[in-house]
Amino acid sequence: MKHTIIIFLVIIPLSIFSQESISTHYIDKIDIKIEKLIDANEFNTVYYVNNNVFYKKDASKTISYNNIQLGNITSVNAFNPLKVSLFYKDFNTAIILDNRLAEIYRIDFNSRQPYRNISFISPGNDNNLWLFNQDSQQLEIFDYKNNITKFKTLPITSTVLDIKSNYNYCWLLTTDYLLVYNYFGTLISKIKNEGYTNIDESAGNIILKKGDSLFYLKKETREITPIKIPNLLINQFLVTNETLYIYQNETLQKFQLKIN
Repeated sequence: MKHTIIIFLVIIPLSIFSQESISTHYIDKIDIKIEKLIDANEFNTVYYVNNNVFYKKDASKTISYNNIQLGNITSVNAFNPLKVSLFYKDFNTAIILDNRLAEIYRIDFNSRQPYRNISFISPGNDNNLWLFNQDSQQLEIFDYKNNITKFKTLPITSTVLDIKSNYNYCWLLTTDYLLVYNYFGTLISKIKNEGYTNIDESAGNIILKKGDSLFYLKKETREITPIKIPNLLINQFLVTNETLYIYQNETLQKFQLKIN
């Protein structure tokens, strides 16, 4: 049974900026050549993509997953290392991998009814995925094992740039706003996009990228704070707990965020 949440809450789209900044402390670096940084953790495990192959590299070994039949990898999310999700947009298909990068589930949206033309995915809890349906312009929570859409949002009226999620929330960055939805598909926050192009999430806190600058949005607040970082060309970035990773020039640098 499908459900659609009707949103009664009107949220004023104001962005509040902190006048202070968050400082960082350099930790160390890893020399590694990658095309797309996916994730990293305190145990120096790094997830990345090279030549359309997905890799998991730790201190003892490197393992990989490759599926040339599905074309280019559009996105990967290793938020849950036991259920890593890969998305192949050209074939409208998602793959779920275990921690050994063995395929445990395949979701071919072309063969599912009703048909969905998906442009973004991000993991939720249990067997759920957050999906952005390009045709309906709606974000939905989809149980892929039972083929059930649990909740849908109202249509999104601006272009989607990025998506991140955890077990309880989904952050959708569009050209106009950063939209935050809870597990029931209800819009709970709406912050004006002041030129941000990418986001990452850890423990409900958000890092936003604008050019070669990064900003911090603390969970359950609307205060956006600049992050002090060295003068770096930020090819890619991510955050895990309070560790910030910046990739440039075949080097993955680690910084500790000094958050009060």
